[in-house]
Amino acid sequence: MKKRIIVDGLEISYIEEGEGPPVLMLHGWGCNGGHWQPLIDALKGDHLVIAPDIPGFGESEEPPADWGTKDFSAFFSHFMKALKLEKPVLIGHSNGGRIAISLAAAGLAEKMILTDSAGIKPHRSASYYTKVYSYKAMKKVLSLPGLKGKKDEILAKQRDKRGSADYNAASPTMKRILSTVVNEDLSGVLAEVRVPTLLIWGSEDTATPLSDGEKMEEILKKNHVDAALIVFSGRGHFAFLEEKNRFIGVCKAFI
Repeated sequence: MKKRIIVDGLEISYIEEGEGPPVLMLHGWGCNGGHWQPLIDALKGDHLVIAPDIPGFGESEEPPADWGTKDFSAFFSHFMKALKLEKPVLIGHSNGGRIAISLAAAGLAEKMILTDSAGIKPHRSASYYTKVYSYKAMKKVLSLPGLKGKKDEILAKQRDKRGSADYNAASPTMKRILSTVVNEDLSGVLAEVRVPTLLIWGSEDTATPLSDGEKMEEILKKNHVDAALIVFSGRGHFAFLEEKNRFIGVCKAFI
């Protein structure tokens, strides 16, 4: 059932199904709570399942400022309090995984499932740095007298040309937020997690590669956390949808 609630002045849309121990599902960038529907249907018989549209996505309002992961995490701690969710099982995909990691590190989870999660700062290729530094050089040149009037227009076109599909589809506020969160390294935050954690990854994920999942497992186990990495061979960044039946089975067994 779709519901709405106002938290910290933002109107948020969320799915609520079932009764029992709580499960909070956090979707990835450009998605919405409805992407979790197969898992919601599988769990709602025994659990209270909450799947919000994260602020800025789906039918939820955008953040009022340029939020980072800490801001999203603080928001969802208030969201959980408003819905009286005490230590739910957290499930996070991609950018939603960042938020889940931060919430779990704060002691607000019973268990955590991360699927193709973001949170490890990406390794940049030489071509990436070429783009970044050429953009910075262009920015300096356009600050010279006679070019300032065209500066904003030209830079905006270059950002759109160089940006990802997610970046290009975002509003100005969400573009700034994306630029912030993709450069965050949550390795130190992950090291503070102390709850059992299941990592589920597509072997062919190019957005958050399998090496990120392996690094997360290494960090968790180093800190004596009960953690395991399951790899879906031949699957990509949306492995949880590409092999939904297997994903559901693994999640139910873990929960």
